[in-house]
Amino acid sequence: MNREPDYQAMLAVAIEEARSGLAEGGIPIGAALFDQNGKLLGRGHNRRVQDGDPSIHGETDAFRNAGRQRSYRNTVMVTTLAPCWYCSGLVRQFKIGTVVVGESVNFQGGVDWLKENGVTVIDLASKECIDMLADYIANNPEVWHEDIGEE
Repeated sequence: MNREPDYQAMLAVAIEEARSGLAEGGIPIGAALFDQNGKLLGRGHNRRVQDGDPSIHGETDAFRNAGRQRSYRNTVMVTTLAPCWYCSGLVRQFKIGTVVVGESVNFQGGVDWLKENGVTVIDLASKECIDMLADYIANNPEVWHEDIGEE
């Protein structure tokens, strides 16, 4: 009998990553990639500010840290924030089957597009995730708007 993975425990890993990024002076977005049984494959956080690299989003960092997998269909990408279009593209490109979102209040991202394309999206509406990013945006509006591509 298959039981549903503990998405809250998985999100806790992503939140820990977001807090690490914030402590480094970066944007508090964390992510982790798990197999279907809940085994952690890779974790990471947004390092755009720290590394000056626009491609290091939380999801891409976790994906890279997971290393090459035979298949991604049965993996679960857990992220503190709804994935942007770039990270949504990564999910579709590699056919990641499930995305668990900590929150989509501060940023909706590509959630609807992912759902329309057959990806299971679970939004946990975490108050901790919502508050952490809202506080960051309030204190760093110029960095946030640059990060999401607004001028």
